[in-house]
Amino acid sequence: MEASRAPGPGTSAHPSGAHPDGAHPEEAHPEEAHPEKALAAYLARVAEGDEAALRRVYDALAPRVLGLAQQILRDDATAEEAVVDVFAQVWRQASRYETIKGSVATWVCTMARTRAIDLRRQRQRHRTRETEAAACEIEIFRDPGDSPLQHAAALDRAERIQHALDDLPGEQRRAVVAAFFGGLSHSEIAAAFGQPLGTVKTRIRSGLAALRSALATVEGEVA
Repeated sequence: MEASRAPGPGTSAHPSGAHPDGAHPEEAHPEEAHPEKALAAYLARVAEGDEAALRRVYDALAPRVLGLAQQILRDDATAEEAVVDVFAQVWRQASRYETIKGSVATWVCTMARTRAIDLRRQRQRHRTRETEAAACEIEIFRDPGDSPLQHAAALDRAERIQHALDDLPGEQRRAVVAAFFGGLSHSEIAAAFGQPLGTVKTRIRSGLAALRSALATVEGEVA
């Protein structure tokens, strides 16, 4: 009987198509050969509390979830927040997934769409509240009326407001003007000026207080 020979330099030590550990290539990397089956398997492990499986699901779907959130929100920071929220929900609710209702990717993207829409609505409500609050704050400086006398009084009042604005410190003046004459929300001003939201709100409140004081003094002198 001929003795078995070791593989030569140009031959493989493994049978054709076999993996070094004895597994078929598709079995060695199931997520590449059958991505949906692999995701379903990982999700089942997530339902059992397997954090490593959650990382697998995240790596596979996070780019798609982020892209979807960015399309809906048009804001990178909020979209990234949505991604975190979605995968936290996946961690909590993995046991609720049912294959008959669609793929894992569809299930996760549905969560992403819902969360992004919720965040967009929250942002819109926040802006509405800011706008309403700003309108209430600035109302003291408005003197509505259609008669010529009232119009003249309004112009005179506007001139006094401008003088009072000119006397404000630069940062306060910029914040007040952006909020009440530029129509920007507090959040938008913070982003535009590159300043913390709390700082912007403080400057606007301080500026309004100074304007009220200045106008009260001038109107008292006129009276």
